[in-house]
Amino acid sequence: MRLPFHPGVFYLRKTLYLKFILAYILFGIFGFIAVATFVSSMLTDYCRSDAVDRLYREATQIANTYAADLYKSEVSIDSVYRQLTVLSEYIDSDILILNPSGRIVVRSGEKIDPNSEIYVDGFNPTVFADTLYIEGNFWDTYTEDHLSVLAPITGNYRISGYVIISQAQSVISSAAVNLLNISYIMLLILLLLSMIILIFFTEIVYVPLKKITTATEQYAAGNMHYRFSVDSEDEMGYLAAILQYMASEIARSEDDQKKFIANVSHDFRSPLTSIRGFLEAMLDGTIPPEKHEKYLQTVLNETDRLTKLTNGLLTLNNLNTDGMLLQKSDFDINDTIRSVAASFEDICRRKSVRIELVLSGQQLFVTADRDKIQQVLYNLTDNAIKFSPASSSIRMETTEQRSKVLVSVRDFGIGIPKEDQKYIFDRFYKTDLSRGKDKRGTGLGLSIVREILKAHGENINVISTEGVGSEFLFTLPRSPVNDELDD
Repeated sequence: MRLPFHPGVFYLRKTLYLKFILAYILFGIFGFIAVATFVSSMLTDYCRSDAVDRLYREATQIANTYAADLYKSEVSIDSVYRQLTVLSEYIDSDILILNPSGRIVVRSGEKIDPNSEIYVDGFNPTVFADTLYIEGNFWDTYTEDHLSVLAPITGNYRISGYVIISQAQSVISSAAVNLLNISYIMLLILLLLSMIILIFFTEIVYVPLKKITTATEQYAAGNMHYRFSVDSEDEMGYLAAILQYMASEIARSEDDQKKFIANVSHDFRSPLTSIRGFLEAMLDGTIPPEKHEKYLQTVLNETDRLTKLTNGLLTLNNLNTDGMLLQKSDFDINDTIRSVAASFEDICRRKSVRIELVLSGQQLFVTADRDKIQQVLYNLTDNAIKFSPASSSIRMETTEQRSKVLVSVRDFGIGIPKEDQKYIFDRFYKTDLSRGKDKRGTGLGLSIVREILKAHGENINVISTEGVGSEFLFTLPRSPVNDELDD
């Protein structure tokens, strides 16, 4: 059976991995864009906020210590200058002590003459009223933008001056850039680590999926014998196993179909060839008129064989139809066996074969389709008679086994070779020994038997020894009617 093949399947298979790679690349690009925009802005704000908090703490501490002591005349200006210069280098900032008027009292890194008056023109401490810091050149004190914080110097309940700490915006930006670079490095490490996922996806998903897709293409093209392996115990491995099993079942079904057609053709061709040969021989005079009756009887026998073969095929087809209805009823299996045995009385007499009945009780009821079970018994008995030698016997037996009734049909004929026993229920199958004995058989009898019992939910088994005989055994549900009869 060839399935329709769509080239689009191949195209999807080729682009699936590329789509995954493209998604990975887009993830990296958008990751870098996010770091360059949102993360950069966040880091700049963080560094600014951190610098404000740090510088304000330092300014407050200076105002409460060095500056306060200076205004109390407890330390000299030179001493404060040295302390602030060292501290300014440590925190990379400029430190100023201003009078309320804006005059510079001390400036780190620049020693100021006490007699000179250097002012920060326009200094207005009120701009710090609503914020901890201001940004800019601090009233033209610096040539570049700084971030400046202010802490008042108090004493005797009044403001004596102010401590100003200013840090260049470039220093803050540099810190933000360093953190941003760390973010880029972390993103790069994340992308490299995520490649492990890509590698695992390739080995665990894509490669098996590629094998499975290739296999489906082969199956779609009709190559049901294509084999592949996926060494995995996960869903991919299970899918591959199921797919191979499905293909093997389809292949087996195709092989069975071919074999079935070949067997049907062979079994139809043989009698048709025989009929045609005899009729042509009679028409052209090869067979004289006085022998016509003999060969017409042979032709009649061959037509009977064709009829029997056709009926067997129709029966088997009906049995294999899904939803086959069984007309189940409670009937006496012993009485049915007696009836079947009686129908073979003439054949048994001519062949000197005796049928022995070993039945459990006078009556034994089962629940099944009587007509179909009768056909099972007929086919098994007919089969037993065919392969039984003259002056032998056939035993038909019933036995109760709890909720089941065991039925046995046994002959003492040629038996079935061990290597053939597993095939005897296949359609048209005949052993080499049976082919010599049964010229008129169709090879469908046992197949019909198996299908009928399968429809009843029962099985049939065979015990056979070559040269000793064969026994066919099957079970049927025991009917509750038996219990009523016992009461």
